[in-house]
Amino acid sequence: MKTFIKVTEIWVPAKDRARLEFSAGLYGPLNEFRVASEKESFAYDEGLPGKAWAAGHPVVLMEFDHSYFKRTTSAKKAGLTCGIAIPVFSGEFIMAVVVFLCGDDQHHAGAIEVWSNGSGENTELAVVDGYYGTLDDFEDISRKMSFGKGVGLPGQVWAAGMPVLIEDLGLSPAFIRSAAAGKAGITTVLGIPVSVVGDQVYIMTFLSAKATPIAQRIQIWAPDPCGRRLVCQSGYSKQNDELAEMFETVPVRKGEGVLGRVWLTGVPVIRNNSKMAVAEGRLNSMLAMPVIDGGHLKAVVTFLF
Repeated sequence: MKTFIKVTEIWVPAKDRARLEFSAGLYGPLNEFRVASEKESFAYDEGLPGKAWAAGHPVVLMEFDHSYFKRTTSAKKAGLTCGIAIPVFSGEFIMAVVVFLCGDDQHHAGAIEVWSNGSGENTELAVVDGYYGTLDDFEDISRKMSFGKGVGLPGQVWAAGMPVLIEDLGLSPAFIRSAAAGKAGITTVLGIPVSVVGDQVYIMTFLSAKATPIAQRIQIWAPDPCGRRLVCQSGYSKQNDELAEMFETVPVRKGEGVLGRVWLTGVPVIRNNSKMAVAEGRLNSMLAMPVIDGGHLKAVVTFLF
């Protein structure tokens, strides 16, 4: 099964915190690009990770040619054409930058959007950046829309301050673009609030099509009322695997496993399982991203590829 995202990377501050260095990545068969990436590092405002750090909010780069992207030659050889960088801040301090890289082809359906309420007294969210693959009509509709607090998926995420996952858009009145999404083959959508530097609101939305899902499985974990364990709030699976469902019923303590490590440190983690592990029935490779607000962990979102 192809996924919409072809490469996932985590870049973290070096010891002197003046540069971002490679932490982990998921590259699938793109070994040559992986080797090129592992050798890189980025200063403040340099390359895609550095630009997101300097901007203080998510950044979408639609074309690599003649841009600030540092790995253009390797990316083109790998069939990668677009990058999305999501910074993870605790206050004004950078914890990490998560980078998603996608590639264009005729079957590459799906979307990743950045919504913001802009500057000044604008109180509605609108698309300020996004990548829509082949979904030109859906992109046109989306860029003309805006949502107030509590309205539509971006507005719901804004109001709740928490990730929101909708598994079946056709049955959800909360997703106002459901007709256009259905026409485009989009069935599942995830909204995540992003910690940024400044007063503006930024919401990421990941829209998944059946043929090329954003990930094989998506989960939202949040601390229990006592703040002692992470509990799975909701999950979506492309494949109905019982092992993953069992995994979702087990609470996680701080510092325990991949999720507990993200809670303890506030830094995203990638677990890269080998082909043998997947063949033995273990869960696929995973990205775990923290949702931080005011220096406190609100949730952990996992993408299983």
